[in-house]
Amino acid sequence: MGFRFFSLTIFFTLLFGLLGFNCYRLQIEKGEYYFQTAQARSEALQQLQMKRGQILFTDRSGNSITVALNQNYPVIYAVPKEIVSPTSTAAALASSIGWSKENLFKALSAAPQSLFRMLVEKATPNEVDAVQNLNLKGVYVTTKQYRYYPYGDLASQLIGFVGFNTSTKNPTGLYGIEKESNDILSGGENVQLTIDRNLQALAEQKLKALVKDHNATGGSVIMEDPMTGKILVDANFPSFDPNYYSSSSIATFLNKTVQAVYEPGSVFKPITMAAGIDLGILTPQTTYDDKGYVILNGKKITNWNHKAYGPGTTMTQVIEHSLNTGAVWAEQKIGRKNFYDFLVKFGLDEKTGIDLPDEVRGSIANLEERGARDVDYGTASYGQGISVTPMQMINAFSVFANGGLLMRPYVHASDSPYVIRRVVSTSTAAQVVQMMQTAVEKGDVATIPQFHIAGKTGTANVPDFQRGGYLDKYIHTFIGIAPVLNPKMVILVKLDEPAGGEVAASTVVPAFRELARFVLNYYNVPPDNPTHASP
Repeated sequence: MGFRFFSLTIFFTLLFGLLGFNCYRLQIEKGEYYFQTAQARSEALQQLQMKRGQILFTDRSGNSITVALNQNYPVIYAVPKEIVSPTSTAAALASSIGWSKENLFKALSAAPQSLFRMLVEKATPNEVDAVQNLNLKGVYVTTKQYRYYPYGDLASQLIGFVGFNTSTKNPTGLYGIEKESNDILSGGENVQLTIDRNLQALAEQKLKALVKDHNATGGSVIMEDPMTGKILVDANFPSFDPNYYSSSSIATFLNKTVQAVYEPGSVFKPITMAAGIDLGILTPQTTYDDKGYVILNGKKITNWNHKAYGPGTTMTQVIEHSLNTGAVWAEQKIGRKNFYDFLVKFGLDEKTGIDLPDEVRGSIANLEERGARDVDYGTASYGQGISVTPMQMINAFSVFANGGLLMRPYVHASDSPYVIRRVVSTSTAAQVVQMMQTAVEKGDVATIPQFHIAGKTGTANVPDFQRGGYLDKYIHTFIGIAPVLNPKMVILVKLDEPAGGEVAASTVVPAFRELARFVLNYYNVPPDNPTHASP
């Protein structure tokens, strides 16, 4: 009995001694190695997690709607250090994950001590099942967070996307809000925008149909609250799906409302009238003799319809009939310096300052040159020979809607309304709005029952940058204010190069009316013209 007890004692002493020695060897002698191995593996897997805040839109009730977030997708990766035979592993795995055996072997054997080698991102269910069924040592399935845009191409140029570029090895915001707010988002904070998801979706739907119906090359829609500068809609077409941005053309990534310029055409005429009225040089009732043309520096300028309206033509009729000759006459009465100074006051020589990345500005540089001619100022009076961005143009129009103030437009809900400066008096703004209201009512195209609407069309030639002059192509614009007595919105609808030789009144104006009618109902705006009901 004593011998057996002694033997067991010796056995367990040796056993625990061996275990203790192994624990010592693992924890002390090789502890650093195993710690570094575990840490390296953990750091490799941490690369699969994206700590990025969400981008949020809103609606009329103030609800937040997520339009950019992080979502888990299955991925397949290898730990080359754990793979005994890269040759056999590659042979067994290659066909299941869409690799060639040769390339997979090179990937697995290139760094044999590596603890992480990504093989398949956003793996399909079939790929996941195949790998799990093979049960290969050193090959794993896990999840990785990717940026996900649940509404696909909705506001894609505004939102932008997350990707890689030559200056960073980590995902970063490359366009739109993803770029502009990259520091905030990459820190895990959310970004709430002023964009109304319902209005944005409707605007994009109408814009897409407008482009296709008129075989145009593209277009834009902006909706702004003129009292604050808050942007409710920022839409472009063609668009792209940021979930699959690599399959889209880089040209579609640009937000053309702030990153592209164009000659606005006759939609510019109210700015010319505002300058004259504010200076006390013109009134809406001021008249001139419209001969249908005017010659400046040997260049003949005609009205768009080649008609002459004769003596007694008022400035209001210039807006009603969109008379180029009347705008030229008004500019000459105003004078070069005064006219130029008002363009500057309307912000047409600078960026709007909107909180979006890579904003550009239009150009009135041809009016600044020492050799500027009368014809340069004449064509500028009706929006040709100068350029603007759509955002500059709608922001200038908002001056009329809010009583003469130039606001800084913004899309971040955390921002506050900011007045850049007063451009014209309250009286001038009201008179210009009245002129545009008369034009809408006479044209009876943009009218909405029970509401007063003001607005102006523009059908502008597209410049020929290679040979000079203009192409036989046009850009249509309409900017409207609704309702006149208490403006809730200014809407810009722009259509690029529609086919068929139509004018803006038959393309963008009906689209404006449909959008404005919906918005007035959406916000339950009370009628300001209840006597004008539907027939």
